Amino acid sequence: MSAPRIDIPPNTNGLPGLAALESMVGALLTFGLVAAVAGVAISSIAWAIGSHSSNPHVAGKGKTGVLVAGGAALLIGAANALVTFFNTVGHTVQ
Repeated sequence: MSAPRIDIPPNTNGLPGLAALESMVGALLTFGLVAAVAGVAISSIAWAIGSHSSNPHVAGKGKTGVLVAGGAALLIGAANALVTFFNTVGHTVQ
């Protein structure tokens, strides 16, 4: 099974300022991905400190932070593939 190709053409005849909006969304996705990866790193440090200091509250918060930030990073990183998947599925519905 091969990965689907991401070949959705952009709407160039849209509203004025569409190019600026496209660059803003790209910048926000990049910032969000960097922030999510930083959240994974910071939460894993908190998890490690809480585990080694026998503090279950900090360890639990760190574990939750790792799961949430990891899920966010996965969702942001897979955004293009998700859009392509739902676009393909939407075109097959009669």
